[in-house]
Parts: sequence; C-alpha cells; structure tokens
Amino acid sequence: MNLVANFAVHASRRMIFDLPVCDLGWEETLAFINELASHPTGQTVISFVNAHNMLMMLRDDDYRDVLAHNLVLPDGVGLDIASRIAHGDRFPANLNGTDFVPALLTFMDRPKRIGLVGGRRDVIEKAAENFRKHAPWHEFIVIADGFFGEAGNDLVTAEISRCKIDVLIVGMGTPLQEKWVAEHIKPQHARLVMTVGALFDFVSGTVPRAPALVRATRFEWAYRLAQEPGRLWRRYMLGVPLFLYQVVRHQFGRKQRILRAGEPADPLSDGC
Repeated sequence: MNLVANFAVHASRRMIFDLPVCDLGWEETLAFINELASHPTGQTVISFVNAHNMLMMLRDDDYRDVLAHNLVLPDGVGLDIASRIAHGDRFPANLNGTDFVPALLTFMDRPKRIGLVGGRRDVIEKAAENFRKHAPWHEFIVIADGFFGEAGNDLVTAEISRCKIDVLIVGMGTPLQEKWVAEHIKPQHARLVMTVGALFDFVSGTVPRAPALVRATRFEWAYRLAQEPGRLWRRYMLGVPLFLYQVVRHQFGRKQRILRAGEPADPLSDGC
C-alpha cells in the first residue's frame, strides 16, 4: 500500500479483532479511493471484510498478515455489531463490495483500464459486458478466469502487465484472492487492486441480488441463505453465533489485559 493509504487508515480506523478497519463514510471513501487510483506511484489493495471473513482471519495468521497490509472496508451487520460493542457505535457506512465497486466505477470519471480476474469464464465475460454498460467510459478487460492454477500465475501476471491495467478487480474467493494478490500482484501491475469475492456472480446476473427493501433493512444475508441453503447454512447458522461469541470474548479479554496492565482504556486506539 502506498504512503497516502497508510496515513489515511492510521488516521481513520477502528480496531476489530486487532485489525484496522476503515471507518470513513460512503462519500469520503469513494473520494479517497478515487484519489488513490489516480496516484502515480505505489499501490493500494482493498479488501472487504464481513463476519465470515473475520472468523477465517482468526484461524489463519497468513490471511491476517495480508489484510493488515490492505485497506480494509467493513461489510455487513456483523461488523456493525462488533463496532458497537468495541467502540459504542456502528460503522458510518456499510461498504460491501457488491454495492461499493459499481458505485466507485461511476464515481471515477477519468477513464481507466480495468482488468478482471476470477470466476468461471462465462460469468466473468458477462460481468465485463454489464460493467461496460454500467460505466462505458472505462475499458474493461477480461484477463483470466479463476481456474488457471499454480502453473498459470506467470501467464496471468504477464497478461496484466501487457494490458497496462490501472485498476485490477480480483474475484477468486476468500482468502485465496487476498493471498494471491499479495504474492503475485505488484505496483507495476496496477495502482489499485480490489479483492471482491462473489461480485462477478452478482454483476453477471448469475446470482440474483436481494430486493432493495431487503438490502435496506440489512437482511440480504437471509435472502442469500434462502437462495443457497446447502452452501451457506454453516456460514450463517453456525458462523453468526460463533462470531458474536468471539466479539464478546475478545472485548472481555481486552478489558482484562488493560486491568492487568493498569492502563486506561482508549476506545479509539484498541477494541474488538
């Protein structure tokens, strides 16, 4: 991440499970990332974290290390609950990638060359087609689907370099996408990189979004569970209670550490 991004995350963040998570509002985040995308040097990698990602991070130190070097945005009601417990208030905005990335593409009025990596070939091609309709002043380039394997890493990075990408969007699932970007994507490949999970499925129309009213009431997770119960029941039915347990456990442990150290609590510099 470049120095501009490092400064902003340090200045405006909340610690969730000892990971700094950006707490800018919607408009401020769009403006800030647009500025980073136009910066002539360095690289910013953006990751979106929800309750499921956080539980994965607690079990995977390598994933935590990668996220600690990225600009992390909060996604979903789980992060709001954690923020309320640790800091007394929810995050200013729900910056989920499915809504935020299309909004950012329209916010960036200067044309960019945007590379796409991940998903099935038919899905990513359809996503690129819909992105072109959504923000036609940008050039969307399908670099590769998500099935190139270890042997294809050099070919994919060479194609990214050849296409002179400004913004790279990677959707290969967590934590694979974050680890792959950290290992293979350098500043010369793209100034701005976004790891977006299942975004291509939604943009392509392969997986339907919840109705607007459901999204507004923060119950999109329930809609997704109803759509894909076989794949998602563990994440929501088991993962949500486990996440809440970890939130309370971590906050209680923090208070105990403060009491043992004899130091006053600082809700702005530490927390869940």
